[in-house]
Amino acid sequence: MRMEDLDPERSRSAYAEAAMEDLRWLGIRWQEGPDKGGPFAPYAQSRRRGIYLAAWRKLMQRGFLFPCRCSRKDLEAAVGAPHESGMGGAQSNGKLDPLDDEPIYPGTCRRFQGHAPQLPGPTVSEIESPDGLNWRFRVPDGAVVEFEDRNLGPQRFVAGRDFGDFVVWRRDGSPSYQLACVADDATMGITEVVRGADLLLSTARQILLNRALGCKDPDWFHCRLVVDHNGRRLAKRYDALSLRTLRQRGLTPMNILSAELPQGV
Repeated sequence: MRMEDLDPERSRSAYAEAAMEDLRWLGIRWQEGPDKGGPFAPYAQSRRRGIYLAAWRKLMQRGFLFPCRCSRKDLEAAVGAPHESGMGGAQSNGKLDPLDDEPIYPGTCRRFQGHAPQLPGPTVSEIESPDGLNWRFRVPDGAVVEFEDRNLGPQRFVAGRDFGDFVVWRRDGSPSYQLACVADDATMGITEVVRGADLLLSTARQILLNRALGCKDPDWFHCRLVVDHNGRRLAKRYDALSLRTLRQRGLTPMNILSAELPQGV
């Protein structure tokens, strides 16, 4: 059990405790975790900053990162603006990155070739801390990322077309989901990752990070999502029913695990 609690605004101890309580009610058990300890402790990402900093430094030293000052508003504006080819980075073609709901990065700050735009101080090679800037992974444009999914079969994505330069460290001082998961999977010896099919592009990004860090890829298994009556994945943004809500309505673990929900739920 690994608690992915990197978002300080959404991560509270009460939420973590409720999540573990609900999973126990559902019948899920774990041998290692925040409540049990284990050989790879700590099991809460908020307490593993040193591991993520080490990964960031290694990527920096190997020349895979560049600083970015683009705001979400800047990126949204770039979607509708024309861009010339050959400028570096993914082209702004109006497509949205489904993981973060933001435009595929158009390569704005990448063009500074290793220097942060309007950053009067040291060069990238002299910066000791990632805090205060967004840091993006420079994807090798045109590189093909292929892997065999244990459930969905062969997968193929092209860097710079299907996804652009992605954030690995945020200006608020927190690592991204991509970097944290790759660093944790490597240091915890994870050999198989099972998750939803909406994260296939995330897997392509993490494969590139593994290559850059010299880490071995785990096996991947992407499963179909549970969706609501409108076909949307269950998520807080859509006010979807949570496990806690279903539990409070009197459903049993067997109802949920077998997907046999009473009418009206």
